[in-house]
Parts: sequence; C-alpha cells; structure tokens
Amino acid sequence: MSQNKINIISLGCSKNLVDSELLMKQLDANKFKVCCDEDNSDARIIIINTCGFIGDAKEESVNMILQYADAKKKGMIDILFVMGCLSERYHDELAVEIPEVDKFFGKFEWKSILKELHKEYKPDFSNMRMITTPKHFAYLKISEGCNRACSYCAIPIITGKHISRPVEEILEEAKGLAESGVKELLVIAQDLSYYGQDLYGKLMLAELVEKLSKIEGIEWIKLHYAYPTQFPYDILKVMRENPKVCRYLDIALQHSSDNVLGLMRRGINREKTVELINRIRKEVPGITLRTTMLVGHPGETEADMEDLKAFVKEMKFERLGVFPYSNEEDTYAAINYTDDIPQEVKEARKDEIMEIQMEISRQANQKRIGAKMKVIIDRKDEDFYYGRTEFDSYEVDPEVLISSQNFNLKIGQFCNVEVTDAEDYDLFAVVI
Repeated sequence: MSQNKINIISLGCSKNLVDSELLMKQLDANKFKVCCDEDNSDARIIIINTCGFIGDAKEESVNMILQYADAKKKGMIDILFVMGCLSERYHDELAVEIPEVDKFFGKFEWKSILKELHKEYKPDFSNMRMITTPKHFAYLKISEGCNRACSYCAIPIITGKHISRPVEEILEEAKGLAESGVKELLVIAQDLSYYGQDLYGKLMLAELVEKLSKIEGIEWIKLHYAYPTQFPYDILKVMRENPKVCRYLDIALQHSSDNVLGLMRRGINREKTVELINRIRKEVPGITLRTTMLVGHPGETEADMEDLKAFVKEMKFERLGVFPYSNEEDTYAAINYTDDIPQEVKEARKDEIMEIQMEISRQANQKRIGAKMKVIIDRKDEDFYYGRTEFDSYEVDPEVLISSQNFNLKIGQFCNVEVTDAEDYDLFAVVI
C-alpha cells in the first residue's frame, strides 16, 4: 500500500477529465504518485471528480462516493475527497448524507485540495496537465461555463457564466501538448460558438483554430460542442481550406419541433436549424455532423415526436445520440414546467430515434465500402487494431477495425486504409 499515492476517479464528460488532469499535474509537482481511474489501486488517498449534469450521471457519482466511503470504513483507504460538479451543487447535502468523506470541494478548488494535503499550488504548472488519454491525442478546453438559458440545463448553475481562456494561454498549452507527442487536439467547451465574445468583444473560434493549426506536430483538430444560435460561420472557411482542421463538427441541436425548441428556450426554430445545417454542409463538402437530441421534455407531444423523427430522417446526421429529459433542480424547466412524461415513454422515444439513426448509419457505412481513408490508431487487442478517421471522435463515435494478424502498426500511427466491410456503426479495413 502506498501512503503517498493518489488515485483520481474522474467521472462525467471530457471537460471534467481535463480538470482532473490539471489537478494531477499539481499533485505530481508536489511529489505525490498519481494515477487516474486505476482498478485495484493500492493508493491510500482517493479523490473523486464528480459529474452532476443529469440524473444518471449524478447517480453514478453518488454510487462511486458510497463505494469508496465503504472502503474507508473498512480501513482500505485513509483519505477520501470529493470534488467536481455534484460536489459544487450539493455540497451541504452530501456532507450530511456521507460523513465518511473527509471533505467536499467545489469544481475548481484545487488550491484548497492541495492545502488540505499540506501542499502548495504551484503557479509554474498552472497550464500543464498529466494526460490520461492515449498520448497521441488530448482534449483542449478553451472556455468554462455557459451564457445560454436552456430550460433543462444546470451547467450555468454549476459552472457560472461563459469565461473564454485567452488565446495565448490556450496556444501555450497546445504547444506543450504537441511537444509531449500529441498529434490530435479535441477542442472542447460547453459552448464553442461563444468563444471570444466575452474576452475580445467578438467571436474568435476561427482565429483561434487557425493559430492552433500552425503548431508543429499537430495534424488533426476536431471541434466539439458548438451551439446553433449565433453560430460562428467564419469557422466553416477554416474547416474547408485548412487540411489540419477535420471536417467534423459536434453541434447539439436537441430538437426540431418549434413547440419544443420554444419550451427549451433554445433561441432558434426548425426553419433556422435546417438553414444552418444546409449551409454548413454546403460550405464544407463532406463534413460529418454529430448532434444530440433530447426527448421527453415537458410539453413534448406525440406530434412533436413525429416532427423529430421526420427531421432525423430528412437531415441524415452522420452521428447522433439521444438523451431522455432529466428534471434538474433549480433549472427553468424544473421551476416552470411539470415533468409529466413517464420515464418509460421517454425511453421509448429515445429508442425510436436511435432505431432510425442506426439505419441511417448502416446505409452510410455501406457506401463507404471500397473507400480509401486516413486513420489514426488508438488501441489494439488480440484480433484488431482500432482506429478513427477524421470523421470520428474518441469514445463517442464508431471505429475502424484492422486485423492485427495481418498488419504491424503502432499506437498513435497515422495510416491509409481501404474499407472492406461495414457494420451498423463500425468499419473494417486493410492498410494500403
């Protein structure tokens, strides 16, 4: 057992993972031995970075805290800290309900965590991280918080208003990542569309991405979590003309029905949404669009669901996920609407959309048989190497499977392949 070892359990989204990596660097700089999500760890200090976004994520976080609280009662660990979104939002309630936790911290209270461990925050390492992803790619968070007023979302309550990071600070971090071997940057934020407006008085996403693309060693840049309202159209020219910027965009649309979009307070309607998608596809030929839909929002009718199903069939998004509505305390929806759609109905609506999407994906994949594509290799097992094209992001998107019996590849290597077969989501290929 290691008294000086800390195991960070990082739950939730990639933005949370970046926070964990920043804290890990500070702990490492203070001579702790640090690991992340290590199974059967001998660490005597556990820090859980929680998620508090929707019901399922909150339940996962609470169950993880209870698991390690039980381990502490049994003497298997010495110190248990909890941080992150759930802790930020429910600090007082959690402290009463789970007294085994030594201390609860807010989302960004890294200095307080270090102080509790009798260590100091080191400013020289403030822009550095211990990367927990495969070393050839990393997430790059360019802002915190959100200024939107979506009815269902608790993010502004948890993280506050949108705060853009300065361009120079982001570039400095990205250069450090590239020097450590990172080839692919997965640019993330709660709202990419708004980047720069608060800090520079104008939307700056396109300018930032252009500068990131000039960093030596970076070969791919992918953009995640744009907002459809006030979309920064100048990024499309960059995506079309800059070979390092992947033709991939994650843009959460949530719904198509004017009724539901109004109830959600999204600031956009169906007509404007279709115009946006058509313009993106026209200006960036061959782009892959990933989006998410939210079903079961209070006030969503059967007619609204029919509209959404027709919309998904019409737009044929290359990548799509669906979430059932979760009633979150203190949000506009929780205060002003009644969550009167049964959970089983929400789940059934989710399944309906995903069944439609599976057929869309299957047909699109069949058309890719015979296509030649560039992939980056992420991992390997006994049978296959698993890679991604520029049209796929890590963990959330399909993979390209290449026989590990016939080819000798390296993790993090780029290679050109020809697609030989396809399933509903994944592709099979050979190296050419």
